[in-house]
Amino acid sequence: MSPPDTLLIIAGNGRYPFQLAAAARRRGVGRLCAAAFENETDPALAGLVDEIRWLKVGQLGKLTAYAKETGARHAIMAGQIAPKNLFDLRPDFAALLVLAKLKERNAETLFGAVAEALARQNVELLPATTFLEEFLAPEGHVAGPKPRRRTHDDISFGLGIAKEVSRLDIGQTVVVRNGTVLAVEAFEGTNEAIKRGAALGRGQAVAVKVSKPDQDFRFDVPVVGPLTLEAGAAAGLSALAVEAGRTLLVDPDRLRDLADEHRISIIGVKP
Repeated sequence: MSPPDTLLIIAGNGRYPFQLAAAARRRGVGRLCAAAFENETDPALAGLVDEIRWLKVGQLGKLTAYAKETGARHAIMAGQIAPKNLFDLRPDFAALLVLAKLKERNAETLFGAVAEALARQNVELLPATTFLEEFLAPEGHVAGPKPRRRTHDDISFGLGIAKEVSRLDIGQTVVVRNGTVLAVEAFEGTNEAIKRGAALGRGQAVAVKVSKPDQDFRFDVPVVGPLTLEAGAAAGLSALAVEAGRTLLVDPDRLRDLADEHRISIIGVKP
């Protein structure tokens, strides 16, 4: 697609919104507007966009009103919302109406409802990898030391488990060692699951992160970045395998430096 005149970035936490803003500028987007969330979005993002509007998590009405105000016809979700803040949700009336209609409350239903609300304002929610295709993990050795044969065996084992767990919509990351599952990601998120599993692996744990079979890349793209590596390093992780072509590498230069520093192999794999 040709770059839009105005792009709305719905910005969560971490460096992902920064990477998207820079990439969108390089690709010729004329005006960047950001919907940012208190206690989540890094305030420094204001320096990379033309305007920013601060919201509380759960203010769907204000989000859609701001989208209409910007005149944007395209939006991208970038960055996560911490699970604890989803539990502390203070929904406005628009969000309450949406929540009342949902039989299940997970990433797909909640953010799918946001996408529908934006569509009613003639704003199309684009895949979260838009403008960032160059940062998708390649297949093969990505960074850190080359993996050993035992690591490859654990990756193959973990890949099957992770795909099944993701199919059940439990989580998308597992941690294994020598054919044993040490941790399965659930609501706590990737980094906490890696910390828990790697601590049990005593320096030989392997984490595998995949996409879901029906992944909606508008709001649920698998992401790994420096915080993932730092969490793994603190707990003694030895390798991290991610699904090639479907996992976004955030701040890839820093990611590679950390992989070398902490001797963590990063590998892109195809199911």
